[in-house]
Amino acid sequence: MVERKKLLLRLDQQVYDAIAKWAADDLRSVNAQIEYALRMALRTAGRSPKPPRPADPAPPPRGSEQAEPDDD
Repeated sequence: MVERKKLLLRLDQQVYDAIAKWAADDLRSVNAQIEYALRMALRTAGRSPKPPRPADPAPPPRGSEQAEPDDD
């Protein structure tokens, strides 16, 4: 799971109200709407974060090697 950063954000009441209405229209929480808007702004500015690299698959447990069936 990706670790999420906690952030204190102070907003003007009118800005908060506008974001809250937008969030309600999109069926999102205010927090999710702020993240959506930030990601959209990053994409527009050409500064999108790189997606996290998938973790390498874990090797099989020791002793679990199975003999391959013969093709007779």
